[in-house]
Amino acid sequence: MPQANAKLNAFPVFMRVEGEAVAIVGGGEAALAKARLVGQSSAVLRIIAQTAEAELLSFIAATGAVHVAAAYEAAHLEGAAMVFAASGDEALDRRVAEDARRLSIPVNAVDRPELCDFFTPALVNRAPVAIAIGTEGAGPVLAQMLRGRIDRMLSPSLGALATLAASFRGAAERLPKGTGRRRFWRDFFAGAPARAVEAGEFARAHDAAVELLVSNAPASGHIALVGAGPGAEDLLTLRAHRLLMEADVIVHDALVPEAIVAMGRRDAERLPVGKRKGCHSKSQEEINALLVELGREGKRVVRLKSGDPLVFGRAGEEMAALRDAGIAYEVVPGVTAAFAAAADFELPLTLRGVSSSLVFTTGHDLKGNSLPDWAKLAISGATVAVYMGRSVAAEVAGRLIEAGLSPDTAVAVVENASLGNRRRFHGTLADLPSLEARADLAGPVMTIIGDAVAGANFERSEPLAAHRYEDTASATAEGVEQ
Repeated sequence: MPQANAKLNAFPVFMRVEGEAVAIVGGGEAALAKARLVGQSSAVLRIIAQTAEAELLSFIAATGAVHVAAAYEAAHLEGAAMVFAASGDEALDRRVAEDARRLSIPVNAVDRPELCDFFTPALVNRAPVAIAIGTEGAGPVLAQMLRGRIDRMLSPSLGALATLAASFRGAAERLPKGTGRRRFWRDFFAGAPARAVEAGEFARAHDAAVELLVSNAPASGHIALVGAGPGAEDLLTLRAHRLLMEADVIVHDALVPEAIVAMGRRDAERLPVGKRKGCHSKSQEEINALLVELGREGKRVVRLKSGDPLVFGRAGEEMAALRDAGIAYEVVPGVTAAFAAAADFELPLTLRGVSSSLVFTTGHDLKGNSLPDWAKLAISGATVAVYMGRSVAAEVAGRLIEAGLSPDTAVAVVENASLGNRRRFHGTLADLPSLEARADLAGPVMTIIGDAVAGANFERSEPLAAHRYEDTASATAEGVEQ
């Protein structure tokens, strides 16, 4: 167990290397790895190798590094800010380390910690922002794993945002100390300038920063309509996760799992506004009004929707309300249920020579007197993904068969797509009506219909026909008893 007062054996620092020489002794893979790492800085690379492997030579040519193509001599280290011994030869690496110390130059010997004055961390580079990760005795694998996690959490635009921030530093210093200055920087890094940089609109980002500086008023609210995906936490997009971590308020649907809502800021206010069949905690008009109210209060809001906000997510109505109210918003796409269901079945939604189009619909589209236009596409070979269709499965099947789609058309059904408790069923259009009697299917059900479905992997799914025959047998038995 770690001790509460545990001390670090190495103290992390950043060394200024702009325009300074960094010497690397070695001509192989280890030298190349260090060259790539140091090459992320503005140091002048000096690579000392009498013979170098082709990949290292290519790196030298591409980056303009200095190549000393000679047998190593201590004089090659002179003037360097730091040295890497990366020859792979223990005797040579030891000699390099001793020479560097005699010249008062810090040295790192690759994979020889006993010879090292310093250790190289795993680096997350968002220049001019850098995060260095060291694990002391835990080894480089853990450091690289942590680097990957942190790297995913940081926006790729962070470096550009930091560069813009540096250009405003002097002007911000003229703001009153305390609340005014803190508010400017908070709204700069979490408000309109940051959003504009992330969108690649640098002129707009500059103007937004100037506006913050001049007004020095609290930033206006911002609503992010975010797709939570089909349910699995690791299918949430990186941008969605970052916005959740920045949100003051999370307004979420009922189908969004608690595990995803919990990925937001711990102190964020959570407002459930879910809609399930026959149970609406808030009307759409009330949700629209709530988002507008939160935006006017200056809140950073994540409106978290299951799947993708623009696929049966009523995002259109919410965007219209926000536009009319002058509230800033953005849309962050998510993995829609049809894609997750197809992945669960290893099912090609389009298949060369079989299906080249895809229809997203709900079963309720078939409840009118006339067939919707997409029914013609289904008959001509399109793959049809039916959302929320369990309770009208018989009507969906009947209307499509009546319109001319073969009863033998392949069907795949997934309950709780992407989740560990998902259930998969397969069969034909003629088998689909058996879904309506399945009271045990309490989770969201996705149905995919079309000839391309025949290319799916049915090894881990149950046949719908079995339930169809069970229902028929049960009805026959009841008739005999009566």
